[in-house]
Amino acid sequence: MNDRTLSKRLSYLLRHAPHEAGLTLAPGGWVPLEPLLAHLRVTRADVERVVAGNDKQRFSLRGDQIRANQGHSVPVDLELVPQTPPEVLYHGTHPAALAAIVQDGLRAMSRHHVHLSADRETAARVGARRGRPVVLTVRAGAMHAAGHLFYRSENGVWLVDRVPPEFLADRATGPR
Repeated sequence: MNDRTLSKRLSYLLRHAPHEAGLTLAPGGWVPLEPLLAHLRVTRADVERVVAGNDKQRFSLRGDQIRANQGHSVPVDLELVPQTPPEVLYHGTHPAALAAIVQDGLRAMSRHHVHLSADRETAARVGARRGRPVVLTVRAGAMHAAGHLFYRSENGVWLVDRVPPEFLADRATGPR
């Protein structure tokens, strides 16, 4: 299995379908590595290489355990601690989603949280997965002051339950 395929399989199993590998997510999202290796028919070295080489740092290894850092659609307590966000964060999306976002704000949809980036460039890369990106500016400081809780995953992605439309400051296509 090549590294790209292995990364996608790890994401799928650790974020959306651990049961398919006979796994149960422990607090923090951790699972034992050995049964996962056996299910995927790969070596620890294969997984270590994919974890180390993943540009988005989607996974963490801790001893003989592995987890996805965020993006889960299955119930899991990632043991995240609320943090004070910067004044502004960014969200990358695609033009077809814009009308719903302007009306309803940003919603987690099938995931646990809305994912936000600390810089426009990262948000633009996320939004570009479906074509030309739209980058939304989130007034995170004002949201936090209004009582919304923010978390930061191990790989630096900011997470929040939702972003009401009144906290969307502006939008721009692509990075500035």
